[in-house]
Amino acid sequence: MIAIDLTDKKILTILQKNSKANIKEIALKIGLTQTPTYERIKRLEKSGIIEKYIAVLNKEKIGFTLEVFCQVTLLVHSKELITKFEKAVNNMDEIFQCFHVAGNYDYLLKVIVKDMNSYQYFLKNKLSVLDSVGNVQSTFVMSSTKEETIYNLT
Repeated sequence: MIAIDLTDKKILTILQKNSKANIKEIALKIGLTQTPTYERIKRLEKSGIIEKYIAVLNKEKIGFTLEVFCQVTLLVHSKELITKFEKAVNNMDEIFQCFHVAGNYDYLLKVIVKDMNSYQYFLKNKLSVLDSVGNVQSTFVMSSTKEETIYNLT
């Protein structure tokens, strides 16, 4: 783990809340001049602490109204099938997150699609046809009470 100090944490908090914040704004908020602020941000980027800058979209406003958690059980736990499964799901736009988990199933997928017809197509033609998939259980999100993107660094 790379050491970050309080000033780095302040910069990271600002950028998590607004990735479009410019160097001048950030420098004023943290009490540094622009040059050391810029250098710190570049160091955080080069070290991999800052991976990328994104815009978080409102999924409903762009037509993605169905969110599903899929619990996937593999047929066999061979290295080859696991690798093939992971490669395949990483190439599916409908899958926003994929977690390899321990417990009653092998993978937990977060799937976001436009509607039930889109999900049915995804499940029938993309996910369930993978050689390694033995079982898929779907849990449909009715509402979300918290969706956070900001790490508390204090």
